[in-house]
Amino acid sequence: MNIPINVDVFCQGEPCGHTLAVILNPVTDVVTHIVVKEKKAPHTQRLVPIDLIFESTLRAVHLKCDTVMLQDLPPFVEVEYIQSVIPYYGAVYGTYYMQPLVSQERKIIPVEHHHIPLHELPITRGAMVKSSDSHHIGNVDEFLANETNGHITHLIMREGHLWGQKDVSIPVSEIDHMDEHNVYLKIDKKKVSELPIIPIERKWA
Repeated sequence: MNIPINVDVFCQGEPCGHTLAVILNPVTDVVTHIVVKEKKAPHTQRLVPIDLIFESTLRAVHLKCDTVMLQDLPPFVEVEYIQSVIPYYGAVYGTYYMQPLVSQERKIIPVEHHHIPLHELPITRGAMVKSSDSHHIGNVDEFLANETNGHITHLIMREGHLWGQKDVSIPVSEIDHMDEHNVYLKIDKKKVSELPIIPIERKWA
């Protein structure tokens, strides 16, 4: 099963959003959720369990739920508005001296909180892939997962520039560890170049 990032999502055949990220357990390499940004305003990002995926292809993800059920799923990003006091510095100029003055300005600042399940992390399309010899060799394009248990089998990495791009299939056994912005491999740049290449057939490629 392909788990593409930044593709259209359909709820029982109706367009309802697009994928933003994959949530996975970095220890077991199991995909648990995808993040779907709703098509309709205010474009809430929803945390969708992998069990709700009916079909996933290179171009789209089809969910078992309808748009109403999607709106009932927990948000991935929750915005909290807090009041902050910001110091404002001014000065009074006299004939022989300058005296600094400090006043206070109150502002309402939005703060975003990501709802990430415990011990899991989000991976977005474009996260950097680094070889064991510390080279930035490409970027995350998508994941391949076992349809039965959700275990990741391969990372599909996009490498090259706009007119010379190609996708490289990397077995999950060659991944050393991951964080939110990077995937670190056990193999060096030379061995990565020997891995199978997948032709790109993406509408955004």
